[in-house]
Amino acid sequence: MSLFRKSFTILAFALTAIFSFGATLNAASPEPQAAAVQPATKGLFVVVTSDDSMTQMMAMVLSTQTLTQGRSVRVLVCGKAGELVLKGSKEKLFKPLDKSPQMLLKGLIAKGVTVEVCPLYLPNTGKQPSALIDGVTVAQPPAVAAAMAEDGIKLLTF
Repeated sequence: MSLFRKSFTILAFALTAIFSFGATLNAASPEPQAAAVQPATKGLFVVVTSDDSMTQMMAMVLSTQTLTQGRSVRVLVCGKAGELVLKGSKEKLFKPLDKSPQMLLKGLIAKGVTVEVCPLYLPNTGKQPSALIDGVTVAQPPAVAAAMAEDGIKLLTF
């Protein structure tokens, strides 16, 4: 056996023994151990500005999956994407779900997700808050800025 191979084998055995001993100490420790590793992120803040319905759909799919995995989601809709939150807006169904972005957005709202429209959208498109689908509110910039800056929040823009 070569010197390198012998050294490598000894090192591997030593590391195995050290890690095994450490695991034994942790298992015997009277302090409670976390059952599972917690995710590094608390959740998502999703900003949708694209009027492309497929892009909007992917934003809603990822938001739904994030919520399903136990993380928080908050959605802000701005610019040309504003039609997504309007009653009676044109909807395109996507396979394989046979759902539209607005259908998934309504599902998020039903599960308690905060969904807001940019405060510039309504007054600059001649629309009133009554034109918004149920559960969508007009964003308050200080609250949005605070939510975006929370620890553990990842910002996704579509």
